[in-house]
Amino acid sequence: MTGTRLAAAMIAASAGAVMMQAAAVGSAQAQDAAKGKQVFNLCSPCHSIGPGAANKVGPELNGLDGRHSGTVPNYDYSDANKKSGVVWGEATFKQYIKSPSAMVPGTKMPFAGIKDQQKVDDLWAYLSQFDANGNIKK
Repeated sequence: MTGTRLAAAMIAASAGAVMMQAAAVGSAQAQDAAKGKQVFNLCSPCHSIGPGAANKVGPELNGLDGRHSGTVPNYDYSDANKKSGVVWGEATFKQYIKSPSAMVPGTKMPFAGIKDQQKVDDLWAYLSQFDANGNIKK
């Protein structure tokens, strides 16, 4: 193999390795609703979701995606939550769940937050699949 061909082969091999690494990192970052269900175990002492979900210490979370903060019927929200203007979506939820009291000072939610980005992503994948009736969206 000539020096030029050897250099070209080395560059191609390096490029292939970089592409494989990028693919592996990308797949590791995907949101996983099944893993999010496990993360929800941190939330379930206070919140419920799915068919028959009811308010507990915190409001039920059915139909969270697109819902205005402080609007679940029969739940006594803090004034801070009712007046926050938050509309739940992926970005707002992911910011909030990392530190609820930092995003909504005065919230009643006594939770330190979830700092692990993958767990946050997985939790959102799990929560956002439920419609307002607690059914998995089709």
